Amino acid sequence: MSNGNLSNSEIPENRDYTGHMGRRLIKPRPKLGEHLATMRNKAGLSQEELAKKIGTPQQNIAYWEQSNKPPRSEVLMAIADALKVSVEALLVEDGKFSIKKKGGPEGRLRKIFEEASNLPRRQQEKVAEFVSVFVKQYAIGAQK
Repeated sequence: MSNGNLSNSEIPENRDYTGHMGRRLIKPRPKLGEHLATMRNKAGLSQEELAKKIGTPQQNIAYWEQSNKPPRSEVLMAIADALKVSVEALLVEDGKFSIKKKGGPEGRLRKIFEEASNLPRRQQEKVAEFVSVFVKQYAIGAQK
């Protein structure tokens, strides 16, 4: 070659590329996304075919399969219909919901409350009472 550049056919990585291949995932797929992809594959559908069936762009299917965020409820129903499964089957894997429930404190506080949940009931009630009083006092002080 006169200009010193390699053509696409000379680059081993590009020789077999068809244009219809998805990108490789760099990080592992979240549980919900992996479960949706598994359900779609079991139904024998590509992302593009599922997208056409439910009337959404293929990029949305790819996003949901690489995310831990579920589609909106009306889209979940359409996906379930297209895959011939229940909505619950899309969200539940091995008897466990694939969606992480949000809520509760984060970090250090969450760990303390998780440890407190292992205390006997009576001590749990004391912890709850103490925290409730503390929070109420803080709220009163914040109002001033």
